[in-house]
Amino acid sequence: MAESGSKGKIGIVGSGLVGKSWAMIFASAGYNVVIYDILPSQVKDALASVKTQLKDLNKSGMLRGSLSADEQFSLISGCSNLHDTVKDAIYVQECVPENLELKEQVFKEMEAFVDDDTILASSTSCIPPSKFTKDLQRRSQCLVAHPVNPPYHAPLVEVVPSEWTNPAFMDKAKKILEEVGQVPVCMKQELPGFVLNRVQYVIINECWRLVTEGVISAEDIDKVMWAGLGMRYAFIGPLEVMHLNAEGMENYIERYGPTIESVSSTFGPTPNYSGPGLAEVVRQMKELIPLDKLAEQRKRRDDRLAALAKLKRDFDKQDKSS
Repeated sequence: MAESGSKGKIGIVGSGLVGKSWAMIFASAGYNVVIYDILPSQVKDALASVKTQLKDLNKSGMLRGSLSADEQFSLISGCSNLHDTVKDAIYVQECVPENLELKEQVFKEMEAFVDDDTILASSTSCIPPSKFTKDLQRRSQCLVAHPVNPPYHAPLVEVVPSEWTNPAFMDKAKKILEEVGQVPVCMKQELPGFVLNRVQYVIINECWRLVTEGVISAEDIDKVMWAGLGMRYAFIGPLEVMHLNAEGMENYIERYGPTIESVSSTFGPTPNYSGPGLAEVVRQMKELIPLDKLAEQRKRRDDRLAALAKLKRDFDKQDKSS
C-alpha cells in the first residue's frame, strides 16, 4: 500500500469503471489513492487496468497533471480490507453499484473507520443522499459527488447535500474536486436525479416523443444534438446561449419568451418507454449501430470526448493567461 503523502489519502470504494477513473483523477493531482473491492482478484485487475490506461493517456497526450504516468501509478494501491482503505483518509469516494441497500450497508461500515473530518461521498447518479445516510452517526459528513461518465474526460461533478450535511463538508469537497481538475456544481438541496439527469431526461423525453410519433428519425434527432445544440453547449450553457443570442437575457425573453411558452404548451406527458414505440426506436438504433459494433462505437465516443476535453483545457489555459 502506498505511504501517506503530504497531500493526504483518498479512499475509493469500488473498483469498476467509475472507481478507476476517480483513482486516476486524484492521483493526477498527487494524492495517495487506495482502491477497495471485496475480492483481491478484482483489485488486481483494476490496478492492471489503471496502469494500462495511464500509459495510453500519456501516449495520446491526454494525461492529466504534472506527474508522469509511472509517478501517478506509484500513488495508487489496492486493498480488499475496507478498514485499511478508509482509515486516515481525508476523502472517500464510494463507487458501488446503484443499489440503495448496498449503499446503506457500505456507508454504515465506512463511518465506523473514518475520522471526524473525513468527507464521505457517493458517486450515485440518482439516489438522494438522505436515503442511505439517514441512520448514520456521521451523516453530517456525507454527501453525493456524482460524476459524469467518463469522469476523466467529462469533469462535471454534482455535489449534493442532504438536509443534515454540514455545509463545511460541502465546501471542503468542492475545494478538493476543483484542485484535482474537476468542475463541481453545488446543489442547495437534494432532489431525485439531481440536476444533470433531470435536464437530460427532459431532452430524452422530447426526442423519444418526436421519433415514436414519426416526426423525425432516430438518426436525425441525434444530429440535432451533435451538429446543433451540442456544438453550442460544449463550451457554454443554455442560459448563456440565451444571454448572448440577444442583447442580454431580458431582451431575449422579450423577443422569444412568448414563442417558448407557445411551443412548450404543445409538449405531451412523459412518454411510455415500452410497447410499439420502444420496438421502433430499438429497430432504428440497431440499424444505425449493430450490437456487435457497440464496443467500437464506445471507443470512438471516448476518443472524441478526450479530444474535446483537451481542446477545452487548452482554451481554459488561454483564458487564464489573457
